[in-house]
Amino acid sequence: IYTTMVNWAQIKTVLLDMDGTLLDLNFDNHFWLEHVPLRFAEKNRISLDEAKSEVSGRSRAIEGTLNWYCIDYWSKDLELDILQLKEEVHHLIAEHPNVRDFLQEVRSSGRRVVIVTNAHSKSLALKMRKTELAPYLDAAYCSHDFGLPKEEPEFWSRFQQEEPFDPQHTLLVDDSLSVLRSAERYGIAHLLAVYKPDTKNPPKDVGDFMAINGFGELLPVPPLL
Repeated sequence: IYTTMVNWAQIKTVLLDMDGTLLDLNFDNHFWLEHVPLRFAEKNRISLDEAKSEVSGRSRAIEGTLNWYCIDYWSKDLELDILQLKEEVHHLIAEHPNVRDFLQEVRSSGRRVVIVTNAHSKSLALKMRKTELAPYLDAAYCSHDFGLPKEEPEFWSRFQQEEPFDPQHTLLVDDSLSVLRSAERYGIAHLLAVYKPDTKNPPKDVGDFMAINGFGELLPVPPLL
């Protein structure tokens, strides 16, 4: 019995976000909301509350831009080695349930499976090393390589020049509603949101988008005819 949530007969390419979609956003939330402020407080000899306020203020000021996702930007801005700090809590990096099975089935079905993430390449490399998901993928791309975040519809046309895909026969799964809206404007026909990007937080409002609780709901994946 094949899932009715995705019309697999229409899908040739599967594009997947990384953080919050394939991987539990708990790592990133803990990292930015707790670990970075902690180290920032220690370095600047201020209270944790002051540090949280300072870091979140700087974060809000550039949210949705490429810099917001950029390890190098934050290392310079906060005068902290962000990649090293990620290594300190890398034990929290975890994939969502059934992700490996899903990736394996999509590839075995003859479809192309690709990560497209706003995460910085250094972050992508760390997470691929920790999860060992790379062998299950045909490719992985960072929006930094295209000079725009996925929230910008223009991103998708730049991306398509590098990774040819037919928007009418492509499925994108992403936990960001602004990214899904941008992909929708570009013409990507099959879109799914994620109810629980962070397993430690309650389900999120996904607006008008169809959404999954987990990748088990998309299994099994029929062969591409």
